[in-house]
This record gives sequence, structure tokens and C-alpha cells, in this order.
Amino acid sequence: MQLQVKESSDYIALAQSLAEEFAQTAIARDTEAGTPKQERDRLRQSNLLKLIIPKEYGGLGETWITALQITREFAKVDSSIAHIFSYHHLGAVVPHIFGSPEQKQRYYTQTARNNWFWCNALNPLDRRATLTPEGDYFRLDGIKSFCSGSKDSDFIPITATDRDTNEFTILVIPTQREGVNIQSDWDNMGQRQTDSGSIIFDHVLVHPDEILGSRELNSQPFVTIRACLTQLNFTNIYLGIAQGALAAAKQYTRTTTKPWLTSGAESATQDPYILQHYGSMWVDLQAATCLTDKAGELLQAAWDRQWELTAAQRGECAVAIATAKVAATKVGLEIANRIFEVMGARATSNQYSFDRYWRNLRTFTLHDPVDYKLRDIGNWVLNDELPQPSFYS
Repeated sequence: MQLQVKESSDYIALAQSLAEEFAQTAIARDTEAGTPKQERDRLRQSNLLKLIIPKEYGGLGETWITALQITREFAKVDSSIAHIFSYHHLGAVVPHIFGSPEQKQRYYTQTARNNWFWCNALNPLDRRATLTPEGDYFRLDGIKSFCSGSKDSDFIPITATDRDTNEFTILVIPTQREGVNIQSDWDNMGQRQTDSGSIIFDHVLVHPDEILGSRELNSQPFVTIRACLTQLNFTNIYLGIAQGALAAAKQYTRTTTKPWLTSGAESATQDPYILQHYGSMWVDLQAATCLTDKAGELLQAAWDRQWELTAAQRGECAVAIATAKVAATKVGLEIANRIFEVMGARATSNQYSFDRYWRNLRTFTLHDPVDYKLRDIGNWVLNDELPQPSFYS
């Protein structure tokens, strides 16, 4: 079936239509794991890979608010698809943030023209990849872990250490270049179709113009904006998983759950304690949603300021994102566990795979410790100190 790409700007409706399609196979694909090739191709056909690219470079020129809302829609039914879709956008803007104006223009234009799918190999905590000068070129060797969306991708942003200078370097290369060996070693309990395993780089040729970083890292607040993008992206996926879990539980409770024998209710939808659980989950979810939406508005404002962004504005954005992330993490894990209390024992059958919401969320929320976000928030509340910019905060 060919997706009809709409000419209007109703990209969220388009994403919801795709999400309905992805939902039909989500359980089976979670069991199978591996690469969601068909779903990736549907994303290519949808035109949504150009979403965040400015119109002057051939993109759709949409905001991060729209991109993150679409990510959330996908996460409701399939958080692996949400993961690789969102990481594409996080990768596509790397030359914009870290590169020269010429690199920004070239990669945006070629991504839009060729419908490239980006993945991720930045992981700054993994410093096993090294870059060595060789004549007029460089050679990339080593390993990077947590390379989300690597299989079936077209371009990879990478962090590596320069062997001569020991400097932290950011570069981008085609996935199909000789010496790039994507490993099939992602075998985790959640996010099973994200291909978030490792890549081995074996003497890979790197051209000088594929190395980014014409601006000194951390010299201007906007250079650190990608951490904010990444953290809010996580938050929207967490929130989408929680929303999807609650919606799935609601459908099951309405159609299958039986009221407890001493409840006096004729149906589960009238069981007083089931109603209490749903009321409590709804209130918590609305709070997390409001915090996430507010953080999205601040992030878009920061992105729009670009090189005029101040440290204070960036810090305010980071605090809002950290607050939303903590809330979405706590609420999401609570709901993904609590839904079984409103569905009953039969809901634990493998045929429903309701546990995938918790497995996906628990796996993804371990990306970085939420305790450190709480510490940053506490330091701001008590001491008026904004978080120190980094790749993670």
C-alpha cells in the first residue's frame, strides 16, 4: 500500500495514520526484534524525514514542537519506531549545530534531495573510536556503542578522539562506506527494533570536509543545544509510551476485564477501585504532559534564537526539560506497571504483550540516571545555579 503524502501541513494527522498502520504489527515485531525495514520505508515515503529541514534547503520547515508531537504519536503504539524516527532528526541537525555554514547547507540540502535517513553514533561516553591523519585525509578506527537506527540508515554522525591531539571530534560519513561494519548485537528486553547495538569502524576513510566543529565546542550556548533536543526527545517518547499504555488498558478494561466479586458492580467500568486507579493515572499523566509541552515551547524558542541564544535562556530551557523528563519517567513507569491492576490477571497473557510498555520504558529511561536531573533541578531551586551545559544536560 502506497502512502498518500498530503500537500497540506497536517503532518500530525499523517503521522497518526502511519501510527495506526504500525500498531497492526507492533506486537509481532517486538517479538521478532531486528530491523523494521518496512516501517522505515514507510517513513521515507511519507516525506516526514524532511520535517525539520528549513524550506530554503528543500525541507518542510516544521518546528521541533511538531516533530516531537509526531514522535509522541509513534511512541504510543511503537516506541522503537519513535526512537529511530526522532534520532533521524537529531542526526540531521548535527552539521547545523556543530559544522560550518557551508556544511549546514550541504547536508541539509542533500538530505532533503536524497531523502537520507540518519542514525546515531555520537555517544560521547564511548571513546573507543579514534581519528588518525593520513596524508590529506583521515582514518577512523574503533567501536561505538548504542548506535540507534544504524541498520538501513544512510548517514552516521560520530564522535571520535583525534590520536594526535586527543581532541574530541565530530564527523559525519555515509553508512555504506567501506570499513563501516554494523553489528547485530542489540538484544535487550526493550526498544527491540532500534538496532541500538555497536558499529565497528575498520580503517574508514574520512574526508576533511566530513569533519565538523569549525566552532569551538561550548564556546556559544547554541552549540550545546543538541543535549536539550535529545533530552526532550527522550521525554516525549517516555510520555508517548505512557499514553499508549493507558489507552491500551482502557480498551482492555472496557471489553474484557471483569469486576471484582465483592465490588457490587455489574461491569469493570463501574468497579470503584478501577475507576479510582484510572482517575489517579489520568491526573498524573496530564501533569507530565503539561510540563513536556511547556518544555517544548521553550526549546523551540531557544532553537529560533540560534547563535543569539544566551546562557541564561539555554539554562532555563534545560531546567524545564529536566523537570518534564523526571515527571515523564516517574509517571510512565508507574502507569506501565499499574495498568495490570485495572486489567486483571488475564491481561498478563503473552498474546497481548502489555508488558512491552514497561520493558520499552524501563530500557530507555536507563539512558542516563534521572537522579542527576533531580540534582540539577535541586541546585537551581535552592542555589539559583543553572545546569552546566554538556552532551547530556
